[in-house]
Amino acid sequence: MQDYLFFQQKKSNTPSQTYFKHCVYGLRFLLKSEGLPYEYLRLPSIKHEKKLPVVLSKEEVWAMLQSAKLLKHKILIGLLYGCGLRCMEARSVRLRDMDFDRKQLKVVQGKGSKDRYVPLSEHLIRGLKVYIECEKLQDYLFNGQPLPNRAGGDFDSRYSQRGVQWAIKQAAKAAGVKKEVCVHTLRHSFATHLLEDGMDIMTLKDLLGHQNIETTMEYLHIAQLETQRIFSPLDTLFAKCSRNLK
Repeated sequence: MQDYLFFQQKKSNTPSQTYFKHCVYGLRFLLKSEGLPYEYLRLPSIKHEKKLPVVLSKEEVWAMLQSAKLLKHKILIGLLYGCGLRCMEARSVRLRDMDFDRKQLKVVQGKGSKDRYVPLSEHLIRGLKVYIECEKLQDYLFNGQPLPNRAGGDFDSRYSQRGVQWAIKQAAKAAGVKKEVCVHTLRHSFATHLLEDGMDIMTLKDLLGHQNIETTMEYLHIAQLETQRIFSPLDTLFAKCSRNLK
């Protein structure tokens, strides 16, 4: 097996990293099924690519909000960006989870099976009240075409994951955003913009529902902080030379 894996990596028409990963994962599953430890075959570790997330500017988020044609989609964008929610968390929001008086949203059983509270913007609350009244909502904030529940039983009436993804991509396209935008891009933008607006890293960690601070600290590589302002030498070059010319 070691020879086969070595051959897969070294042959001229090398398969994609994804193919190689699935090959190793399949072997791990086989070992687990047989009650054998991973060390039995000394399987190679999988290298994880380090990629920084795509972040929108505030102007691009505003353009998406303006370009969304349906009120439902405007509220969806506002919730994903304004509260930093994951796709599943946004789809699972119920009316009972929102406290307009205290301006809070309770995220129920987010990633890691943890509850957390996130702030609701006054601007979003105004839109939510209009949207709830217009749609005559009773339970979930975002309804979709009822589909059979994977676990069986009742139908799932929530807005589908594919529907959410489509709405976000359509809004980005209509807004003329050239970046590769997905649902999670709004969460990345939420975190980065809050850091740039002065929020401390520990508070941000709790708002995002991260278990480890290291995950949250990745946004420090993206945020343009006043205390660590990054600039191009061209800026100082032009400033200095223009003064000398005068």
